[in-house]
Amino acid sequence: LIAGAAGAIATSGPIGRGPAFAQTAPAAPAGPFKLPALGYAYEALEPNIDAQTMMIHHQRHHGAFITNLNGLVGKYPELASAASDPVVLLTELSKVPLDVRGPVRNNLGGHWNHTFFWELMKPGGTKEPSGALKAAIDSDFGGAQQMMEKLNAAGLGRFGSGWAGLIVGKDKKLDVVNTPYQDTPHMELAAKPVLGVGRWTDPDMMAE
Repeated sequence: LIAGAAGAIATSGPIGRGPAFAQTAPAAPAGPFKLPALGYAYEALEPNIDAQTMMIHHQRHHGAFITNLNGLVGKYPELASAASDPVVLLTELSKVPLDVRGPVRNNLGGHWNHTFFWELMKPGGTKEPSGALKAAIDSDFGGAQQMMEKLNAAGLGRFGSGWAGLIVGKDKKLDVVNTPYQDTPHMELAAKPVLGVGRWTDPDMMAE
């Protein structure tokens, strides 16, 4: 379980299993969607997250979402507008043609989730909330520690891969939720994400 939190990270321990992968990603088809740069080196978050794990999730997983999205633009040209603002389409998936809705949901959701996740993490960043966010967490959860316990429980409670997050719900209050696979809080909940936690699992676990 890996949590990206406003310039800090919280983990249940270093991860990084499986065979070695090449350090370069295959070239993605030309299109409006681009793989965002991390802004820091793959090894910058060690020992919490090792360089190989970062490389695999950035280049391979996130890169695959970009490749797939650019491929989908030919079938659904309106998707190109989501390259600059994915949230609009993520909140209106019912308007996407049914034959491409699933692929758009998975790949655009994956692109948004991972972009948000990379932006939340910062080597040497702030480790505790402050200001208005701290006040809201203290009011709604009783403190940052209690909030993180609930957040980690939500992530661990999600079977297989998915996400957990701290959100601002329709009632304008903070809450903790989890979503399957690459769904985002925008989709079913129409919520505003504040913090995202990636539930990354070993593929072998999926058969359990």
